[in-house]
Amino acid sequence: MLNDIAAGLVLTAILVPVGMGYAAASGLPAIYGLYATIIPLIVYGVFGPSRILVLGPDSALAGLIAATIVPLAAGNADKAVALAGMLAVLTGALCIAAGLARFGFITDLLSKPIRMGYLNGIALTVLIGQLPKVLGFNVSGNSFLTESGNLAQGILNGQINWIAFTIGLSCLIIILGFRHWAPRIPGVLIAVAGATIIVSFFDPSIREEISLIGPLPQGLPQLQIPAVSMAEFRDLFMAAIAIALVSFADMSTLSRTFALRAGREVDSNQEIIALGTANIVTGFFQGFPVSSSASRTPVAESAGAKTQITGVVGAVCIALLLIFAPKLLQNLPHAALGAIV
Repeated sequence: MLNDIAAGLVLTAILVPVGMGYAAASGLPAIYGLYATIIPLIVYGVFGPSRILVLGPDSALAGLIAATIVPLAAGNADKAVALAGMLAVLTGALCIAAGLARFGFITDLLSKPIRMGYLNGIALTVLIGQLPKVLGFNVSGNSFLTESGNLAQGILNGQINWIAFTIGLSCLIIILGFRHWAPRIPGVLIAVAGATIIVSFFDPSIREEISLIGPLPQGLPQLQIPAVSMAEFRDLFMAAIAIALVSFADMSTLSRTFALRAGREVDSNQEIIALGTANIVTGFFQGFPVSSSASRTPVAESAGAKTQITGVVGAVCIALLLIFAPKLLQNLPHAALGAIV
């Protein structure tokens, strides 16, 4: 148990910046990434069959979520939160229905080239969505091509904020450098902590030129029923089908990989039901669709995690951060979050 607690403390250092970064990539304020990290860790700790899997916001889903809710929200942050919450609920309901019908085998029918092509397309969408944050200016657009064109136009018009760009590029170099040469060292944590500390020493006039996270709302996520129209519900339902397939395909592969290492078996149907339950509860607590993480789960394993206590400890640590130190990350630049994604 002591190993799990220690691993949970290590994992927290990754959960916070990554959760916030993926929320931003999903078209939501960063704080909702922490909400969508706390809830699924606790729920999966109760219902999940895997002893080590870490659930939360995921890069593979960020592009799908953003492509769905950003056009519907039309710049209204509260509306985006409600849409994302309902999207999580629908995704969860589909997962539970598939698990009860014993459809866990379906993801095995998706060939690796199809999945890789699909995920590469999502990655390109996320890249175009996050580049403006790293470059330090805003880009709007109701489609991938429009947003790409506006991004190129902004660069040609000299809209790059060189301070933000320097921060974002430096964070990216640090993250990739540690990932390549020292993978056991959390490069994400070093980049985020470094960027936050450096910006804290900037003159206030310089800080005003950079987009910062600002103080996080104090307290825990509240129970809310996402309110959407029937037309929005239909759009969300179609997106939820794709998100459910992608999230469970990734989760199934990851859980089986770690189960084989430990000499255990994983019930795919139980796994998809646990994933669905985590999504539904997350959706009712101001979150958005979640899945397993191919980056955070290995961190938990290498830190010595043996049970789901690790994830619960991570969730508790984030909750304590929101209750007692919500201003700790107020000087974190959005450019740094863009580099994480």
